[in-house]
Amino acid sequence: MSMNFRGATTTLQWCWLHGGAGPRAGPLTSPPVERPRRGDELEVTVDDLAFGGRGVARSDGFVVFASDTAPGDRARVRVRKARRRFAEADLLEVLRPGSGRISPPCGFVPHCGGCRLQHVDYDVVLDAKRRQVAEHLARIGGLDGVEVLPADPAIERFGYRNKMEYSAAPGPGGRLHLGFHRRGRWDEVIDIDPCMLATPAGNAAREAVRAWALRNGITGYDQRAHTGFLRHVVVREGVLTGQLLVTVVTAPGPSDVVDLLADTLPAELPGLVGIIHAVNDGMSEVTAGLPSRVVWGRDWFEEQVEVQPGNPVTLRLSAGSFFQTNSGMTGHLYRRAAEAAGLTGGEVLYDLFAGVGSIGVALGALSKHVVAIELVPEAVEDSRGNAHRNGIANHTALAGDVRVVLRENRGQLPAPDVAIVDPPRAGLSGGACRRILELAPSTLVYVSCQPATFADNARRFVDGGYRLEWVRPVDMFPQTPHIEAVARFTRA
Repeated sequence: MSMNFRGATTTLQWCWLHGGAGPRAGPLTSPPVERPRRGDELEVTVDDLAFGGRGVARSDGFVVFASDTAPGDRARVRVRKARRRFAEADLLEVLRPGSGRISPPCGFVPHCGGCRLQHVDYDVVLDAKRRQVAEHLARIGGLDGVEVLPADPAIERFGYRNKMEYSAAPGPGGRLHLGFHRRGRWDEVIDIDPCMLATPAGNAAREAVRAWALRNGITGYDQRAHTGFLRHVVVREGVLTGQLLVTVVTAPGPSDVVDLLADTLPAELPGLVGIIHAVNDGMSEVTAGLPSRVVWGRDWFEEQVEVQPGNPVTLRLSAGSFFQTNSGMTGHLYRRAAEAAGLTGGEVLYDLFAGVGSIGVALGALSKHVVAIELVPEAVEDSRGNAHRNGIANHTALAGDVRVVLRENRGQLPAPDVAIVDPPRAGLSGGACRRILELAPSTLVYVSCQPATFADNARRFVDGGYRLEWVRPVDMFPQTPHIEAVARFTRA
């Protein structure tokens, strides 16, 4: 990477503090302004939404990022952090609500850290997300004038998540809290019931585990004292298949009490296919990569994706595998990727950073041959199995780092006509970009989940001889600041 991105805050600060100039434009100078201090209370008018979901305001020319505000708000805020060129502030009072503000339907807003934008009108958020993609391309990538199409709205604005990770903690009077961390706190959990982002089945699974814990006197894990037993509950759901997989993460302790889940959960949760017990004996709040065992049923579930109407593919997903968290929008996202790829049935398609092979399998019927490359060996096995079970015979899955696999197999694999890359939030490394440029597919499709790293990668591809034709944001994560996007590059 040519820039060191340290998260959304760094990115939004760069974009707003540099007024349209990207990192390649050189340093800027601006007249000095009086800088507020921590604890100062300010009255500000919010102009816009920044990447990360906070409102952007100015106090005597000084940029203030204010949480829980909406465009048009006149608000009183308190400075939490004061930097040389900006301040971060917390909302104290909305003095005059702006046209972009609505009443959040969830009673846990703003204390819960799960949602950030329930208080902003959805159309305002959608437009802001589209502009944020364009601003990142211009200011970080130095790519002005790229056609950033209107963002595709989510099919469902609530109840869309197929994966939920609930934290457990002790509450007042020994009550078990099962929900999400209080915003800004690592040691306190907001007790959630229901969560409006979860499906009805997902909420029911959480409450069934809570009932098991209460019946058996199981305590939530205290992150400060490192006491207690129950640490997390992870619910994964095949929304289109009706299958549920529940993982209970505990501290080390007796496993027989966890086995009691098998006595009640299958009857309480229609569609339950498996219960897993994972043990976390460390300090970190993690749920993946832990020693685990199957308590009941199996350690995988199935979900469907439909790219071609009436012809869905069924994907087998293991407990720890990556999959888009919005099942309803995944088929739509992949249709946008197919549109960008321009597949006619005669192309060799490379599916890079393939995960369980969902894109390649979903688009296999539209391709002459699919080559899927993924780093995680277990995901590669899932990819092969998914291709086989869906009758995609023209599918080759390889395990390893994209840079290494492409280098070691140069000349042995069919040359790609189209490459689709779906990298993690950190984007593509410089080495991965170079290998893809060496492949030189006629069409390159980039599925992005982070506008900043996408903008940097886009600059590399443009410098390497590609033309960025258009970008289509797709809102996979309503009520949050995150935005997915599909981009089409062609050889210049």
